[in-house]
Amino acid sequence: MGGQGAVSRIFAGHNRISAQALTSVAKVAAAEVLLVPPTQVRVSWSDDAGALALSVSAPMGAPSLSEVCRNPDRIAQSGGSILSRATAAKARILTRVEGLTGSQLSRVDVRISGLLVREGGRVL
Repeated sequence: MGGQGAVSRIFAGHNRISAQALTSVAKVAAAEVLLVPPTQVRVSWSDDAGALALSVSAPMGAPSLSEVCRNPDRIAQSGGSILSRATAAKARILTRVEGLTGSQLSRVDVRISGLLVREGGRVL
């Protein structure tokens, strides 16, 4: 008996997401936001007064200095300064990880460990 009037059945038990799965999701989410390969991203989890805190360390994709000299608007096109992009990345990573895992994070700390620079177009 399906159809439109069907009632969802709720099953007893627990759903758990392993630390390894959370770590994998966080690495990919951070890599997408920071425009780097997931292999370049390091994440760690900590207890923040009973809540889950995420720390990310990774390089950030960026246009080359020669490209910026040729086209000063490239900084704005890439999302702004490194500091403003790193600040914005925290909220974007938090939202993405929470949305994909259903976990609630207290905060995300981002440490930019370097820049991955490419001439022209995309950074990756």
